[in-house]
Amino acid sequence: MSMLLLQIVDQAEDYGYSVVMRLQQLGFDNLAEGTVYPALTRLESKGLLSSRLVPSTSGPARKYYRTTPAGVDELKRALTAWLALSANVENVMSPATTYTPSEPPTTARK
Repeated sequence: MSMLLLQIVDQAEDYGYSVVMRLQQLGFDNLAEGTVYPALTRLESKGLLSSRLVPSTSGPARKYYRTTPAGVDELKRALTAWLALSANVENVMSPATTYTPSEPPTTARK
C-alpha cells in the first residue's frame, strides 16, 4: 500500500479522499478510506510525505499530501524491489520455464 500511495501522491499533490478515488479508478474497487488515511498518516510520520491544510468552500480544510525527498527515494527503492520480485514471479509462472528435479537429497541415518 505504501508504494502505491507514494506513487499516487508523487504524481500530483492530493488529499486523502481524492487519493482513495484515484486508486479505486485504477482498479482497487474495494479499497476503503479507513485503510488509506492511517497509511497516509504513517507515511507522513516517517517523513516520506509532508502535508498542508487548504481551506475548502464545502467543509473543513483539506489536508494535501506531497512526497518529500525521502519519500521519492523510498518510492524508487520500493519500485526497484517490486520490479525484481515481479520479474522473479514471472520467471516461475512462465509456461516456458521448465523445472527438472535433481536427485532427491539423501538423508543420513544414525
